[in-house]
Amino acid sequence: MPVVKHDFTEKIIAILETHFPNRGVKVLNNSELLQYLNIKTKAANRGSKSRAGFANHYAIYVLVEDYINHGFHKKNDYDEYEGAQFTVLFRRQRELPFGSKLQNHALNHRLNEEFKKYFPTSPYLPIIRDIESNRYWINENLLKILIDKKTVNIALPVKKIIDAYVEARRKAFDAFMSYCQKMMDIQQQEPQTAIEFIRGLLRPNIDARVFEIVSYAILKQYYSDQQIYWGWSPDEISAEYLKLFKTGRTNANDGGIDFVMKPLGRFFQVTETIDAGKYFLDIDKVQRYPITFVVKAEQTVDEVLDKVRQQATNRYKIKAVVKRYMEAVEEVINIPELMKRFDEVIEKGKGKEVIKEIVLQSRVEFNVEDEEQDVLVYNKATEQEENE
Repeated sequence: MPVVKHDFTEKIIAILETHFPNRGVKVLNNSELLQYLNIKTKAANRGSKSRAGFANHYAIYVLVEDYINHGFHKKNDYDEYEGAQFTVLFRRQRELPFGSKLQNHALNHRLNEEFKKYFPTSPYLPIIRDIESNRYWINENLLKILIDKKTVNIALPVKKIIDAYVEARRKAFDAFMSYCQKMMDIQQQEPQTAIEFIRGLLRPNIDARVFEIVSYAILKQYYSDQQIYWGWSPDEISAEYLKLFKTGRTNANDGGIDFVMKPLGRFFQVTETIDAGKYFLDIDKVQRYPITFVVKAEQTVDEVLDKVRQQATNRYKIKAVVKRYMEAVEEVINIPELMKRFDEVIEKGKGKEVIKEIVLQSRVEFNVEDEEQDVLVYNKATEQEENE
């Protein structure tokens, strides 16, 4: 399958180049295991909302680490190895950063199942397991690849790539927590200073999770004084103000919905890309119910829609299919539109409410996730080691 490049792909190639000078790209193109890791490291992007799962990474990591520790990357008798014990591998997984809550699923079947999904024609699966003895091996066929008529072993770079990914995620988390802390602190600042700080967060290169928090706080206040008149009969018409609700945390598995508006039942999805595949996947998740997309981009609304329509036309070819999907895009709200709505909110004297909501949502992000607790523990342990 073709290698899909993203921000971390260059890091993967750089690591491969240190082991195989001038052949990094070729090694990546010839290794299904490296291509799988390339797919699984998209979340290294600093501004990504993607969930940074580590289970499958660490299933590979602990087996490759065991392989290296026994020196099999330098010799050819791995086929005689009795295999690694499950309890040893499982304990090692939980010692790694972000790994304290990991379960056994990746080692037992999930890694192999997902690998097969991406590489259905591959004759190999990453993990070999003997159920009777409960021993495990990394599939050496995926570690040894033929490059320029010479067999090379990628065990060392595989381990380094996963280490680099974990470090990238740690740095991304630290940066996000720093933003959350700053946003919690804005309540102590002068209102105008806080407002200018918020404006500075509405830019294309901001962390996507920060963008979601800020856009929600702005839109919640923007809609809060708008009302509709409705009722079950002409005699029971009443007024109700629009209320925007956040469905979960920024990287929650929310089924394609980030905000919901009551009583209109509007769905909002925050996205950092202009990608027809992503938009239509979100639309499919809600049975093609109309969605408003809040886009972390400065392109005009027409430019965003034209780009999505063109991508969809290239992908589906059938005009009727493209039309149905495009009709499910209820509205596109870009960064300039968010700025405009924020200005309107400020003019109505609701700047403090925006600040309070940002503080509240930042505290939710700061306090809840297991991943965060793991990083804080990891950082503390690292600091202690450096001070000793």
